[in-house]
Amino acid sequence: MEVQYILGILHNLDLAIWAVLIFIAFVLVTQAHYKAQLAKLPTFETDKGNEKWRRTCSDSARMLYQEGHKKFKDQAWIMPTSDGRKNVVVPGRLLSELSKLPETVLSFPTAINKVLEVKYTKVAPDEPFAPYCIKADLNPALSRLNPIIYREVENALEDEIPQCEDWTPVFIYRKLLNTVAKVSGRIFVGAELSHNKDYLDTAINYTIELGNAVQAVKQMKPWLRPFLAWKLPEVQQLNKRSRYQKPDDMLQWFLNRSEDYKVHSTRRIVKMQLLVIFAGIHNTTVTATNVLYNLAVSPEYMQPLREEICKAISDNDGTLTSRALQQVEKLDSGQYIPPGTSIEAPLQAIYQDDSNYPDSDTFAGFRFYKIRQGGGATVHARNQFVTSNEQNLVFGYGKHACPGRFLAAAEIKMIVSKILLTYGFKNADNWTERYSNYEVGRLNMPERAIPLLFRKTTAQDSSL
Repeated sequence: MEVQYILGILHNLDLAIWAVLIFIAFVLVTQAHYKAQLAKLPTFETDKGNEKWRRTCSDSARMLYQEGHKKFKDQAWIMPTSDGRKNVVVPGRLLSELSKLPETVLSFPTAINKVLEVKYTKVAPDEPFAPYCIKADLNPALSRLNPIIYREVENALEDEIPQCEDWTPVFIYRKLLNTVAKVSGRIFVGAELSHNKDYLDTAINYTIELGNAVQAVKQMKPWLRPFLAWKLPEVQQLNKRSRYQKPDDMLQWFLNRSEDYKVHSTRRIVKMQLLVIFAGIHNTTVTATNVLYNLAVSPEYMQPLREEICKAISDNDGTLTSRALQQVEKLDSGQYIPPGTSIEAPLQAIYQDDSNYPDSDTFAGFRFYKIRQGGGATVHARNQFVTSNEQNLVFGYGKHACPGRFLAAAEIKMIVSKILLTYGFKNADNWTERYSNYEVGRLNMPERAIPLLFRKTTAQDSSL
């Protein structure tokens, strides 16, 4: 009996060993096939070791993509990443063709799941009715909501920026972050909750906490993540944010349409609201801050902008309606790739390609305004801030272009317009160059720890 038992164990062990060997062989063959397919594409070569390459990617990603774009130009190429992956970078001319591929072939949600480590952070990027609700409910409502948004902009900026009777240091990034959180919150969750202290804390800090959680997960060995990632303090802090409920405005729109998409969980609704916060508030703040930093060292653009804004407001009953925002024109400025490969486009390199935009390294504040004025209807439409095409990728491209870009553009125009009409501003300490952004990998952010000097002015004051 004991002999039969031992023989049975050995037989099962033998089967287990064979199963493991077959699995290992399958993995090795799959990886070999994957590498063979990618080997057909040119690679941005580096002679640095893994650790040195990781540091280079972290410190100089923008430069690396620009070099790759110049070297390979109109063909797809491979960029090794800091975490060991190999992403395929495609030129702008291929985006139209790629955008026609079905989700079963080219999946945006799958790529976002990788970037945000969704398996462990539990965010909800793949919820189709969230972008549908933005397109079907929010965007058509903007013409009605824009006067309300502008009042929120006025009130928020009055709360955030001091009177500034004389030149006063203002750390503008944080002030704009609070402003955008309040203004966006008015649309996202309604008037009452948008000024709630706890909601604003979530709206402002959720994006930061999500970024921290993603980085913490990525720093962990992949085989450890299923067992330990959920214990990371950054991940646990992120999960605490999924507890808000307010049946009003955009949140109510989500609820109204949730039945159509068989979404019955309040927790899922809240997660989608957090996703909208993640996508909207910090990106809008970054863009508005960059606009002010550019204007601070290019004051010759301030007065023409003020004059255009004043005329638009005067022509539209004293407020920035949708029609008025459209009038503020100067301020609008064949290779097989194996499954599982991430595909990206070199956004910054495309913008700084002289064949797309001549003299692209020079700041020209009215560049796109002049392009629109010099062309017909097609040129005008192609060069709007919210237009998505193969040369203008700030909001993405094709069917996955950011659906909330129209709200973001309206908020940015209103915030910058109100600041221009109320204040003069310049760099501190007589600094004549634009404040540098800081870059970490693909992340490019305006410096937050340096103030601008603000002083109360009028629209007619051209002496600043």
